[in-house]
Amino acid sequence: MTQGQGSTVDGVLRRSARRTPARVAVRYGERRWTYQELDDAVSRAAAVLLGQGLGRGDRVGTYGHNSDAYLIAFLACARAGLVHVPVNQNLTGDDLAYIVGQSGSSLVLADPDLTGWLPDGVPALPLRDADGSLLARLADAPPYDGPEPRTEDLVQLLYTSGTTALPKGAMMTHRALVHEYLSAIAALDLSAGDRPAHALPLYHSAQMHVFLLPYLAVGATNIILDGPDGDTLLDLVEAGDVDSLFAPPTVWIGLSNRPDFATRDLGGLRKAYYGASIMPVPVLERLRERLPQLALFNCFGQSEIGPLATVLAPEEHKGRLDSCGRTVLFVEARVVGEDGADVPDGTPGEIVYRSPQLCEGYWDKPEETEAAFRDGWFHSGDLAVRDGDGYYTIVDRVKDVINSGGVLVASRQVEDALYTHEAVAEAAVIGLPDERWIEAVTAVVVPRGEIDEAGLIAHVKEQLPAFKAPKRVLFVDALPRNASGKILKRELRERFGSAS
Repeated sequence: MTQGQGSTVDGVLRRSARRTPARVAVRYGERRWTYQELDDAVSRAAAVLLGQGLGRGDRVGTYGHNSDAYLIAFLACARAGLVHVPVNQNLTGDDLAYIVGQSGSSLVLADPDLTGWLPDGVPALPLRDADGSLLARLADAPPYDGPEPRTEDLVQLLYTSGTTALPKGAMMTHRALVHEYLSAIAALDLSAGDRPAHALPLYHSAQMHVFLLPYLAVGATNIILDGPDGDTLLDLVEAGDVDSLFAPPTVWIGLSNRPDFATRDLGGLRKAYYGASIMPVPVLERLRERLPQLALFNCFGQSEIGPLATVLAPEEHKGRLDSCGRTVLFVEARVVGEDGADVPDGTPGEIVYRSPQLCEGYWDKPEETEAAFRDGWFHSGDLAVRDGDGYYTIVDRVKDVINSGGVLVASRQVEDALYTHEAVAEAAVIGLPDERWIEAVTAVVVPRGEIDEAGLIAHVKEQLPAFKAPKRVLFVDALPRNASGKILKRELRERFGSAS
């Protein structure tokens, strides 16, 4: 293999394999991979992929569930100089065709149960659990011995979650992701002695790039799970196999609502990470009361920055439960007004970034790229407040702020008030068209007890000014969200907007 600078995504694994070759790197089901075995599998998988007629820079879609094969496929693309395109395994139809087509994927690696959903004519290779799959071919493949990728090469098209518009492919380089891994290690206290479980989808940037790859960089033993099943997670904690867990607020809400959450022996859980969407303060207080020994980290960011931008460390939570913390090692941020100038501390504005972690722009979307990258800064679309000590609080997505009668209302503040009611399991607040109010503050609630609209509105008015209280409350069985746990408010507005 032609040697390069080594600041590449696959180089992260290679260095750990040379440092601790016999340590177990990954557990998935009954399979175990030492660091040396995993590195060898990645080299052989890289050769398999290039044997499909692919060339450097070609895009390779990966449409599969969590598995060791999924991780090997990503690292093999990185080593072979290919561009990995993670595809949400829940997508079908036009949504799936859009990602595959817009990325120009030359090949899709797919789990056998998903292959039938692929658009006609798309070349596919089974990822695992089938004759001729990528995993099955490793034993007969020679190790890859070609040139290393360059640090400035693209390694992934990381599609945004599409909560407000069609997904865009953030063009991530090796250089950007390696910087992000260093930021994650430093800010999140990741170490080789941790025992992390990875339960969220690996196609999503948070689980893959904030936790799994940084943990491989430091040499930890990683358990990959099919999904965030509560019984499995709590069993692993009780057995001493897991002491570190990342999950979005929706998963932590589900765990804390379980009847056995108060009785299970969870003292072995040392580190808890939350992010991907805003954690309601009442839920955070519930977790802290139940597990006072737990080190809680709030992780915030977005796909375009790799995705980690800020972290609120455990010792910083007191008095700042609604804050997302301060910027990580390689990120610089400002809060600006509509004119692009800094606003005073304590004043809401859009948070903007510059960083070596940032993407190079959006794949084949020059207009969107130009709109997002202005004056040397990336405009995030998040409304934030910065205090004098450098801590940021996310008020809302700019597109989710509600204009009610000419007054702007942050949906998060109303959601926090709703979560203090014992009969509210989940809540999302949106603005719906209204002749009088322009947008009516509307609460969409998943109940877990006896509750009615009037009582819930009155409850919010006890905590907030009346103009911020919901004008309507809609009760549903579940809130729509993507696999990373983000509530899809765009779908709620589409669903209920026509009936308003």
